[in-house]
Amino acid sequence: QVQLVESGGGLVQAGGSLRLSCAASSGTFTLYRIDWYRQAPGKQREFVAKINSLDQTQYADVVKGRFTISRDDVKNTVVLEMNSLKPEDTAVYYCNGDLRYGITWYRNIWGQGTQVTVSS
Repeated sequence: QVQLVESGGGLVQAGGSLRLSCAASSGTFTLYRIDWYRQAPGKQREFVAKINSLDQTQYADVVKGRFTISRDDVKNTVVLEMNSLKPEDTAVYYCNGDLRYGITWYRNIWGQGTQVTVSS
């Protein structure tokens, strides 16, 4: 079963940085649209950033100017660079997107999430 796998989460102090990656779980998949979401304890999952097949990007207002989403074509991953982190950025971060393997598309695929904790 195709999944996305997030990595790079961890514990960081406020003002610090983390770099999250999203990759396919196996095989040689091409990533197309990839969105990042996050869910804090007791809150609903919220949109963070997205990159489409044309590499156009979009950000939630609360992360604009601090987070950057991009593709790493060498590693076939999508990266979320998070700078100037705040305690309110603490959440489980998920990627969601569309992948292609050969001529087969896999749409709306979720990862299992990676924990980001920002201490004050």
